[in-house]
Amino acid sequence: MPSVFFDNFNHHGEQTLLEDLCIEAISIYGHSIYYLPRKLNAKDDIYGEDTISTYDNAYEIDGYIKSFDSFEGDGTFLSKFNMEIRDSITFSIARRTFNNEIGTQSGLIRPREGDLIYSKMLKRIFVIGFVDDKPVFYQLGALQFYNIKCDVWEYSSERFNTGIQEIDELEDKYTTSQQHFITPDTIDFDEQNQDVFADNLEFDEEAVGVVDFSENNPFYDII
Repeated sequence: MPSVFFDNFNHHGEQTLLEDLCIEAISIYGHSIYYLPRKLNAKDDIYGEDTISTYDNAYEIDGYIKSFDSFEGDGTFLSKFNMEIRDSITFSIARRTFNNEIGTQSGLIRPREGDLIYSKMLKRIFVIGFVDDKPVFYQLGALQFYNIKCDVWEYSSERFNTGIQEIDELEDKYTTSQQHFITPDTIDFDEQNQDVFADNLEFDEEAVGVVDFSENNPFYDII
């Protein structure tokens, strides 16, 4: 039978005190990060993907890097496809801070998988893979923070319009979408601004001697 002299799970004063201490610790030992909610514009319900996702808002919040030693995950390695970076990291964010700074403005009740986190200190963007909403099991009968497990994000022509220059300029730096180089004066592709790693011109030159669409080609009229 529980003691009638101690209330360890329903004393709101003690719960609030512990929550205040968690918020203070995250503010002291953490650093500023930006939370970017993902906006789906053309979601494919079959594959669960959206090819034109946009990020129109960035909310600044304090986050503590729980992965204090180094990045977690598989690290950087050379696979059969290419050089892959599979660094992962875990951020701790106070529940009350998230609700006050983000939830009241965006309508979110919790961090979402698929949203992004931009670290001002690391200058990198991470995608949320899993949100652990019970990292410490009910201290004094309440939950004080989230542990957000993230992976390094791979850019794939998403649109940024957050108003934060250091975030928005990443789109112009890494985009490979041709429509970024189309102006009202011309519809020609600007070769000066194409991806430096693209091999389009090399493929065109190689195709000249391989693909023959002239009328002298005996297979030209075959359908």
